Amino acid sequence: MIHNYHLQREASDFRLKNGIGATEPIRMKSWLPKLNVLAVFRPLSDNFSGMAVKQNDLNFIIINSEHRLSKQHFTIAHELYHLFVQKDFISEVSDAGKFDRKNKIEFEADWFAAFLLMPEEGILQLIPKEELSKNKIMLPTIVKIEQYFACSRTALLIRLDGMGLIDYNKYEHFTRNVKQSAAILGYDTSMYEKGNAGLVIGDYGAKAKKLFDIGKISESHFISLMNDLGKDVQNIANDDEQE
Repeated sequence: MIHNYHLQREASDFRLKNGIGATEPIRMKSWLPKLNVLAVFRPLSDNFSGMAVKQNDLNFIIINSEHRLSKQHFTIAHELYHLFVQKDFISEVSDAGKFDRKNKIEFEADWFAAFLLMPEEGILQLIPKEELSKNKIMLPTIVKIEQYFACSRTALLIRLDGMGLIDYNKYEHFTRNVKQSAAILGYDTSMYEKGNAGLVIGDYGAKAKKLFDIGKISESHFISLMNDLGKDVQNIANDDEQE
């Protein structure tokens, strides 16, 4: 079993502080603006899951839209550790979900994400009593839990292993045919596919405009930043003048 009690407490306190119950799933897209986190989703190389940057009151993350939506969800939670828990944090490029003990900070960020997304009490409520002993949990229950918490199969299995509910053999067994197993059980499979390319969550445009208005960035820089959002502000201005 994994005994990262301090990280489990950090995740529990983070939920409580931000109005999320002890068993509820977290819907990141609606939660990030409340946390004042600006999130941008872009296609990146496969070994680059995301990045977080903290500067004064700006909390920024970029997420790899080439990864499955469930992996993206975990990566966001991982980046929240860097932004809100890690001391003296400035920036970090992440490869979330590795649970690599050799990298202490990334290892802790992964476990924080696992505890945050999949609280123990919430997991236990979804497991039938007859499956609450080691290696008794069944595939339909696994899929039900991952669908409820919108988490990746790998992260969930590592979490269950940490709770002493499965061993390595069961872990390997449940990692096979993940998307197919959900489809056979009648679940929507979109969370097992990539997506969100070009999505921006937060007031990116407003922050860029504020920097321009107070003279922190030039007009050309402002136009460049807005073009990153797919907003051609020059043409918008021209259209306004013609009306």
